[in-house]
Amino acid sequence: MKPLTSATPHVIIMVGIPGAGKSAFAEHFAKTFQAPIVHYSQLLAATNNDSDTADTIAALMLDELLKTKGTLIYDGPTYTKAGRFDIIRLVESQGYKSLLVWVQTESIEAKRRATRKRADESSLTPEEFDAAIKRFSPPTAAENPVVISGKHTYASQLKIVLKRLAGTQRPETPEAPRVRPAARNIIVR
Repeated sequence: MKPLTSATPHVIIMVGIPGAGKSAFAEHFAKTFQAPIVHYSQLLAATNNDSDTADTIAALMLDELLKTKGTLIYDGPTYTKAGRFDIIRLVESQGYKSLLVWVQTESIEAKRRATRKRADESSLTPEEFDAAIKRFSPPTAAENPVVISGKHTYASQLKIVLKRLAGTQRPETPEAPRVRPAARNIIVR
Protein backbone atom coordinates (compact mmCIF):
# COMPACT_ATOMS: atom_id res chain seq x y z
CA MET A 1 0.00 0.00 0.00
CA LYS A 2 1.02 3.57 -0.43
CA PRO A 3 1.71 5.93 2.49
CA LEU A 4 -1.27 7.09 4.50
CA THR A 5 -1.98 10.70 3.65
CA SER A 6 -4.73 13.03 4.70
CA ALA A 7 -5.32 16.75 4.99
CA THR A 8 -4.31 16.59 8.64
CA PRO A 9 -1.54 14.18 9.64
CA HIS A 10 -2.11 11.89 12.62
CA VAL A 11 0.05 10.48 15.36
CA ILE A 12 -1.30 7.07 16.26
CA ILE A 13 -0.52 6.59 19.94
CA MET A 14 -0.48 2.96 21.07
CA VAL A 15 -1.88 2.26 24.54
CA GLY A 16 -2.17 -0.95 26.53
CA ILE A 17 -0.52 -3.22 29.04
CA PRO A 18 2.71 -5.06 28.16
CA GLY A 19 2.00 -8.05 25.92
CA ALA A 20 -1.37 -6.74 24.72
CA GLY A 21 -0.24 -6.55 21.09
CA LYS A 22 0.54 -2.84 20.73
CA SER A 23 3.87 -3.35 18.99
CA ALA A 24 2.53 -6.06 16.69
CA PHE A 25 -0.25 -3.78 15.46
CA ALA A 26 2.11 -0.78 15.21
CA GLU A 27 4.64 -2.74 13.15
CA HIS A 28 1.98 -4.09 10.76
CA PHE A 29 0.41 -0.65 10.38
CA ALA A 30 3.80 0.98 9.76
CA LYS A 31 4.65 -1.62 7.12
CA THR A 32 1.24 -1.40 5.44
CA PHE A 33 1.31 2.39 5.09
CA GLN A 34 5.08 3.00 5.01
CA ALA A 35 4.70 5.11 8.15
CA PRO A 36 7.56 5.84 10.53
CA ILE A 37 7.32 4.44 14.03
CA VAL A 38 8.86 5.42 17.35
CA HIS A 39 9.33 1.95 18.81
CA TYR A 40 10.21 2.30 22.48
CA SER A 41 10.87 -1.38 23.26
CA GLN A 42 13.47 -1.49 20.47
CA LEU A 43 15.10 1.62 21.91
CA LEU A 44 15.18 -0.02 25.34
CA ALA A 45 16.81 -3.13 23.89
CA ALA A 46 19.36 -1.02 22.00
CA THR A 47 20.26 0.90 25.17
CA ASN A 48 20.53 -2.21 27.39
CA ASN A 49 17.30 -1.28 29.23
CA ASP A 50 18.50 2.21 30.12
CA SER A 51 15.09 3.89 30.27
CA ASP A 52 16.49 7.42 30.66
CA THR A 53 18.47 7.10 27.43
CA ALA A 54 15.56 5.41 25.64
CA ASP A 55 13.24 8.23 26.79
CA THR A 56 15.65 10.86 25.45
CA ILE A 57 16.06 9.10 22.09
CA ALA A 58 12.27 8.55 21.75
CA ALA A 59 11.64 12.25 22.40
CA LEU A 60 14.29 13.27 19.85
CA MET A 61 12.88 10.86 17.26
CA LEU A 62 9.34 12.10 17.80
CA ASP A 63 10.45 15.74 17.49
CA GLU A 64 12.20 15.01 14.19
CA LEU A 65 9.35 12.92 12.77
CA LEU A 66 6.83 15.65 13.58
CA LYS A 67 8.69 17.86 11.10
CA THR A 68 7.65 15.54 8.26
CA LYS A 69 3.93 16.39 8.61
CA GLY A 70 3.14 12.77 7.74
CA THR A 71 1.17 10.25 9.77
CA LEU A 72 3.33 8.28 12.21
CA ILE A 73 3.00 5.77 15.03
CA TYR A 74 4.16 6.31 18.61
CA ASP A 75 4.63 3.02 20.47
CA GLY A 76 6.16 4.42 23.63
CA PRO A 77 5.50 4.68 27.35
CA THR A 78 1.83 5.65 27.53
CA TYR A 79 0.95 3.98 30.84
CA THR A 80 -0.42 7.07 32.55
CA LYS A 81 -3.02 9.62 31.57
CA ALA A 82 -0.53 12.42 32.28
CA GLY A 83 2.04 10.83 29.96
CA ARG A 84 -0.53 10.47 27.19
CA PHE A 85 -1.68 14.06 27.72
CA ASP A 86 1.91 15.33 27.32
CA ILE A 87 2.30 13.48 24.01
CA ILE A 88 -1.10 14.62 22.75
CA ARG A 89 -0.37 18.24 23.68
CA LEU A 90 2.99 18.09 21.88
CA VAL A 91 1.69 16.54 18.66
CA GLU A 92 -1.37 18.77 18.48
CA SER A 93 0.81 21.85 18.97
CA GLN A 94 2.63 20.75 15.80
CA GLY A 95 -0.59 20.56 13.74
CA TYR A 96 -1.22 16.85 14.11
CA LYS A 97 -4.33 15.04 15.24
CA SER A 98 -3.78 12.35 17.83
CA LEU A 99 -5.50 8.99 17.80
CA LEU A 100 -5.22 6.71 20.82
CA VAL A 101 -5.38 3.04 19.86
CA TRP A 102 -6.02 1.00 23.00
CA VAL A 103 -5.11 -2.64 22.47
CA GLN A 104 -6.92 -4.82 24.98
CA THR A 105 -5.95 -8.36 25.90
CA GLU A 106 -6.77 -10.17 29.13
CA SER A 107 -3.91 -9.96 31.60
CA ILE A 108 -3.16 -13.71 31.72
CA GLU A 109 -2.49 -13.84 27.96
CA ALA A 110 -0.63 -10.51 28.04
CA LYS A 111 1.61 -11.76 30.87
CA ARG A 112 2.36 -14.96 28.92
CA ARG A 113 3.39 -12.89 25.89
CA ALA A 114 5.35 -10.26 27.81
CA THR A 115 7.35 -12.72 29.90
CA ARG A 116 8.16 -15.16 27.06
CA LYS A 117 11.92 -15.36 26.49
CA ARG A 118 13.08 -13.67 23.29
CA ALA A 119 16.38 -13.63 21.45
CA ASP A 120 16.68 -9.84 21.84
CA GLU A 121 16.17 -10.11 25.63
CA SER A 122 13.20 -7.73 25.48
CA SER A 123 10.97 -9.90 27.68
CA LEU A 124 9.85 -8.84 31.13
CA THR A 125 10.12 -10.75 34.36
CA PRO A 126 6.82 -11.62 36.04
CA GLU A 127 7.61 -8.98 38.69
CA GLU A 128 8.24 -6.31 36.03
CA PHE A 129 4.96 -7.22 34.34
CA ASP A 130 3.04 -6.95 37.64
CA ALA A 131 4.63 -3.55 38.33
CA ALA A 132 3.67 -2.34 34.84
CA ILE A 133 0.07 -3.44 35.40
CA LYS A 134 -0.04 -1.42 38.63
CA ARG A 135 1.29 1.68 36.81
CA PHE A 136 -1.16 1.38 33.92
CA SER A 137 -4.02 3.86 33.84
CA PRO A 138 -6.65 2.90 31.24
CA PRO A 139 -7.75 5.62 28.83
CA THR A 140 -10.93 7.44 29.79
CA ALA A 141 -13.93 8.17 27.59
CA ALA A 142 -12.72 11.79 27.40
CA GLU A 143 -9.53 10.55 25.69
CA ASN A 144 -11.76 8.96 23.01
CA PRO A 145 -9.60 5.91 22.27
CA VAL A 146 -10.19 3.42 19.49
CA VAL A 147 -10.39 0.05 21.22
CA ILE A 148 -9.12 -3.04 19.42
CA SER A 149 -8.62 -6.58 20.62
CA GLY A 150 -5.07 -7.85 20.86
CA LYS A 151 -6.37 -11.31 19.96
CA HIS A 152 -8.06 -10.37 16.68
CA THR A 153 -6.43 -10.45 13.29
CA TYR A 154 -4.57 -7.44 12.00
CA ALA A 155 -7.15 -7.06 9.22
CA SER A 156 -10.02 -6.67 11.68
CA GLN A 157 -7.98 -4.33 13.89
CA LEU A 158 -7.01 -2.23 10.88
CA LYS A 159 -10.61 -1.89 9.73
CA ILE A 160 -11.62 -0.36 13.07
CA VAL A 161 -8.69 2.08 13.11
CA LEU A 162 -9.17 3.15 9.50
CA LYS A 163 -12.85 3.87 10.14
CA ARG A 164 -11.84 6.32 12.87
CA LEU A 165 -9.08 7.84 10.77
CA ALA A 166 -11.51 8.35 7.91
CA GLY A 167 -14.00 9.97 10.25
CA THR A 168 -16.72 7.49 9.36
CA GLN A 169 -17.22 6.16 12.84
CA ARG A 170 -20.23 8.08 14.10
CA PRO A 171 -22.62 7.42 16.91
CA GLU A 172 -25.29 5.00 15.83
CA THR A 173 -28.61 6.55 15.04
CA PRO A 174 -31.85 4.66 15.30
CA GLU A 175 -32.96 3.18 12.05
CA ALA A 176 -35.97 4.85 10.45
CA PRO A 177 -39.12 2.75 10.61
CA ARG A 178 -39.82 0.82 7.46
CA VAL A 179 -42.84 1.88 5.51
CA ARG A 180 -44.98 -0.98 4.24
CA PRO A 181 -46.15 -0.62 0.68
CA ALA A 182 -49.84 -0.01 0.28
CA ALA A 183 -51.86 -3.20 0.00
CA ARG A 184 -53.26 -3.98 -3.43
CA ASN A 185 -56.63 -5.48 -3.85
CA ILE A 186 -55.89 -8.43 -6.09
CA ILE A 187 -58.56 -10.97 -6.68
CA VAL A 188 -57.48 -14.43 -7.74
CA ARG A 189 -60.20 -16.42 -9.57
